[in-house]
Amino acid sequence: MKTPYKNIYNVLKLNRFIVLAVVACALLSSTFSVWMVFNTNQKALNSAFAINTDGSIIPLKLVTQKENFRVEALAHLDLFHNYFYNIDASNYERNLEKALWLGNSSVDNLYRQKKADGVYNRLLQYSLVQKVLSIDSRISENNGSYGFTTTTIFEINRGTIIDTYELVSTGNLIMVDRNFPNNPHGLLITNYFENTLKKISDESRKE
Repeated sequence: MKTPYKNIYNVLKLNRFIVLAVVACALLSSTFSVWMVFNTNQKALNSAFAINTDGSIIPLKLVTQKENFRVEALAHLDLFHNYFYNIDASNYERNLEKALWLGNSSVDNLYRQKKADGVYNRLLQYSLVQKVLSIDSRISENNGSYGFTTTTIFEINRGTIIDTYELVSTGNLIMVDRNFPNNPHGLLITNYFENTLKKISDESRKE
């Protein structure tokens, strides 16, 4: 007995249904995958993770990260300006060595320029004392890069006369590996530049 042939149109309809079903499933799967990747990426941008002392994972929000960065950046700038400008004949070599760890070649170039101009020789020759009175730094962010403007007030004690100066300096900050105790905040000053230096007062001392 011969097996009857199936209707060719029914076979084509079945095949088309199967093809359409597979395509639809593929589209749904691809759409779901794209959504999952996008959602995961958004969560990753807004979150970070840290390891607690007991080994547990702690989620940190990006906002918190930025706040922490600002605190670290201000502390880093305060440390640098104290080391670089709070100097006298007894500590300037030690302080400047510490300051150079906190900046890149732009800081080193400024140090070499000051040295060539005889700034530190005069410090030794006349036993000058340069003391930082205040440091006010402002941090700005632009497309993920950080800049700063720092106003440093310091005085130079010349024995009988004390002159007070205001220095405005600018630069950028980048993140690097922490290096305790040389660079405890894991930041590096780049493009450092002394913009303005002006004398704001002088004070005569009576012997």
